[in-house]
Amino acid sequence: MKSVTAMRTWLAQMSREELTGLLERRGLPRPGMYRVDSLPGLAEYLLGDEATVLAVAELVTPELQVLGAVAQLAEQVHGPVAADRWAVVEPSTRAVPRARLLDFLAGAPGVRRDAAEKALDRLVRLALVLPPHGKGVSVPSLLHRQARELAGFGRPAGVLFTAAYPAATVQKIAKALDLPRARLRDEVQRQILAVLASPERVRALAAAAPPRAEALLEALVEGPPLLRTRCFVPVYGYWEGPGTKFSFRPEGSGDEGTDWLAARGLLVPVGPDLAELPYEVARALREDDQRPAFTPTPPAVTARPVPVPVAGQAQAAAAGAASRVELLLRAIAADPPALRKAGGLAVRDTRRLAKAIGAPEEETRLWLDLCAGADLIAPHHDQLPTPTGNNRRGRRTHTPPPPATPARMLPTTRYTAWENATPAGRLLPLIAVWAAIPEVFTWWPDTDQSPVAGIHPQDPHATDLRHALLKALAALPGGHGIGPTAPTGLPAPVLDQLLQAATWYRPAVLGTGDETTAKATATLREAEILGIVAHGALTPLGHGALALLDAGCATCYPAIPGTGIDLAGEGALARVVEALTSALERLLPEPQHTARFQADLTAVVTGAPAPDLTALLSGTADRESEGHAVVWRFTQASVRRALDTGADATALLARLAAVTDTPLPQPLDYLIRDTARTHGRIRVVDAVCCIRSEDEHLILEVSKTRTLARLQLRRIAPTVLVSTAPAADTLAALRAAGYAPVHESATGTAVIQRAPTTRIPAQMPTLAAVRRARAGHRHPATAAALAAALLSR
Repeated sequence: MKSVTAMRTWLAQMSREELTGLLERRGLPRPGMYRVDSLPGLAEYLLGDEATVLAVAELVTPELQVLGAVAQLAEQVHGPVAADRWAVVEPSTRAVPRARLLDFLAGAPGVRRDAAEKALDRLVRLALVLPPHGKGVSVPSLLHRQARELAGFGRPAGVLFTAAYPAATVQKIAKALDLPRARLRDEVQRQILAVLASPERVRALAAAAPPRAEALLEALVEGPPLLRTRCFVPVYGYWEGPGTKFSFRPEGSGDEGTDWLAARGLLVPVGPDLAELPYEVARALREDDQRPAFTPTPPAVTARPVPVPVAGQAQAAAAGAASRVELLLRAIAADPPALRKAGGLAVRDTRRLAKAIGAPEEETRLWLDLCAGADLIAPHHDQLPTPTGNNRRGRRTHTPPPPATPARMLPTTRYTAWENATPAGRLLPLIAVWAAIPEVFTWWPDTDQSPVAGIHPQDPHATDLRHALLKALAALPGGHGIGPTAPTGLPAPVLDQLLQAATWYRPAVLGTGDETTAKATATLREAEILGIVAHGALTPLGHGALALLDAGCATCYPAIPGTGIDLAGEGALARVVEALTSALERLLPEPQHTARFQADLTAVVTGAPAPDLTALLSGTADRESEGHAVVWRFTQASVRRALDTGADATALLARLAAVTDTPLPQPLDYLIRDTARTHGRIRVVDAVCCIRSEDEHLILEVSKTRTLARLQLRRIAPTVLVSTAPAADTLAALRAAGYAPVHESATGTAVIQRAPTTRIPAQMPTLAAVRRARAGHRHPATAAALAAALLSR
């Protein structure tokens, strides 16, 4: 029976819940891949290369090793498949006995064999081990074609030599192998390949290798077959891409073992400072009865007891994060930062915001990017009035297009709801964005360009790295961690161990090298700032973020569960978001609704102030300091600002008295009443910008004030002055001189002044819209709907 027929029969036997689970684990087909409108179409999709690649990227190491062992054993039993990537391979013709596979992979019954059987069962449920699920085991066609790569082998020597070497380098390798001289390059290469194709001659070369070269061979034969080395240089001095040819570095790599192997064709360059061990060499040096690698448990990570409870550390970090972001968003609302034409926020504005919130510039960029990801702020182009284009006679004339308008970062309508939320409600979207967004924001490539905030997330492996690191930390014993990342960073051995453990969870997508190490360090540092990790151990918030990733929040991007989008019908995601919200509420204290007013004209709130208390105090006083307690200071100018909004002294004092458990201090009462007594005695009228007052002596005093000379005030009546400046400028000058004027309209009524609250529409799409866009018009947008549709046909 062909594989597609067996797969279709197996799918037809599933219940709706089972098929929904399979589709959720494997992912829905993307537009343009397959038209999945029937069970045969779904069977073809699951057997296809694209679906196989997507599924393999989610596997842990032992599962990937089982798939590789099936393909490797099939090659031994049925022979190798064609090297052509487009070769047609029918998986049912390459099945191997299940018992023989387990013997080949894990040996005699025991713990190792039990782990292999469990991994095999998980692959069966993922449809990566194909039905019928009896004594025979087979895998999709792609895995059979890539059996060598899965077994840890490199590519054939002929492919590597042709791509890497010019004729002169091939001649040098032939000379090192003591081969007869030949005139044509193809003839020389055939002689070299004949040596490498002979297991006896390869073993003889390995036996004659110096100790350093022998050690390198042993490591590369086990796989992976790649080695970082400075043994080769591009022929033309620079790397141009896959077609670049290489020669040997004249001064050598500095490692005699690497140079010895490269000189005899046992290492072949495949990129800048990267070499590969040919398939024939590894095949000749591996033992015939050698079992494939099987690692049922992740590598051990050295951990030490955490000196303090991580919940307390998480609480402090989370409270600080919510406070910093509140200050940041308030600063953005008051003075929106500019965006560069090349993208991202202007560096000067980022530095201004960092100074305003009292945070390092790197941390400020993180808050900006998380706020943008949560749709609390968004880019906006100011709209200029469009010219009418009419001349005096009413005829339309040609007018040039309006100039490009500057872009600014403005708060969205989501910010209003965020501002009125509890501390837990404020922090939830930031943690959700950090978990789901495809970018490591605090990592910046080593370029000449300065780091900027507001970049578009575009790192496809960022969420995999984040997920794997949290998985590795979650596996540590309770009460143990790997130590803090800041300020000096993790010791190199500990970080290497953690990365090896993380790679165990995502072997198909996580690479190695300095870039991965730098991104991992930045990811851990971000987690510490948010309270997700403390002293190298997962906090309650960390377990919540890990649960979000386990539930597939990254696949919802740019919609992010936990930022207020509708999760109706999203069982697993909704439950995870609810659990994380509960963890935040338990961790962060309830917001304070009362303040303590002091005789030095300050108001102190211990802990996080409630939104209504913050609005009241910020409207009547100046925020002075942050920390475990928030301090506001009352001044004549701050009280005048409150009176400008239409309040009076009695109402203002009553509102302040309602938020304290003790009587208001007498100095505060005097300040508010004295400011209200002088407030509005001077009035600025729009008509020709007049200044009037019922107090003739006050008008005379204003007219003689030297600091107001630039207004060119002229007294036209005992109670009226005329100013040459606009009303807004006149108001500002009078207030700067110590007066408390109010703005009066032409009808004689006072104009109530309120701070502008510019908001732009929210831009985050709904989860349903994201899924519809990914599904296209080919099939339903959810796994449950697709399963129901397929089983009803």
